[in-house]
Amino acid sequence: MKITGGRDEPTARPDDHLLEPERRALANVAYRLLGSLTEAEDAVQEAYTRWLSLPEARRDAISSPGAWLTTVVSRICLDQLRSARVRRERYVGEWIPEPLPVRAEWSELPLGSMARDPADHITLDESVEMAFLVVLDSMTPAERVAFMLHDVFRVPFGEVAEIVGRTPGACRELASAGRRRVAAARSRGAAAPRRAVLVRDFRQAWQAKDVDALIRLLDPSVVAVADGGGRAMASPVPVQGRGAVAEFLVRLAALAGRLDLLERTVNGQPGLVAMKGRDVLTVYAFDIDDDRIQRIWAIRNPDKLRPWADTSARPAGR
Repeated sequence: MKITGGRDEPTARPDDHLLEPERRALANVAYRLLGSLTEAEDAVQEAYTRWLSLPEARRDAISSPGAWLTTVVSRICLDQLRSARVRRERYVGEWIPEPLPVRAEWSELPLGSMARDPADHITLDESVEMAFLVVLDSMTPAERVAFMLHDVFRVPFGEVAEIVGRTPGACRELASAGRRRVAAARSRGAAAPRRAVLVRDFRQAWQAKDVDALIRLLDPSVVAVADGGGRAMASPVPVQGRGAVAEFLVRLAALAGRLDLLERTVNGQPGLVAMKGRDVLTVYAFDIDDDRIQRIWAIRNPDKLRPWADTSARPAGR
């Protein structure tokens, strides 16, 4: 799938609207590659712009527009990942992937938001779980693209090679390296109902400022990571160990004052959302292994909470 052709002024054809169903598939690829809903939507939009910029004869010659768009989106994401390495060096504090909301859990949504929101295009499965995205972020850009496209989206290595700019054999090695990283980090996990119970127990213990109860729920080697991006207060370094994490959480609760701590699905898993009035302050994701919480990710950067802020009408239930 070669990406060549002119950059004429975009001209829509009568059948270009037929490509809109491809947007869901493209959004799923881009979000998993970038870990950012905002950047994923930008990548998809850029791919559509490039499609419309092709001369009509060039578009007519492309037998599979969906495959062409997937190639373009993947290359855009690869370029983004490469430049992100430089941006991350300037990022203030820890960086965590952008959390993905589930709209159905929110009531009184703004008119039309469910139909337009890119978050609704993302299919929830283990490849969007926060723990999985964090492992993906440890890969090199080429590893991440080769592994995700082949292992998750079943793109043949020949096509992956055209996207990454390597040989098919080299892409097999890249995907294999990514596979090893995922296998090394994979936890035993817990059944979904048990995860929900643990997160609920955690919320209750935290709201009660009960250090002992929190300690019982935390793994001895638990790590809590916060992402404020220099835009919101957050610990600049991870907090490690269940005693230190429990005490930190209790101090945080005392400082924060009255907050609503709501149980919500975060990237397909039970999580929490801290709200003050109608404002979303923090989204919490968890990694649970062996019936204990091993990782806590607190996303506080307002830029990463925009998809959640769009649903800031008071949610029903706790």
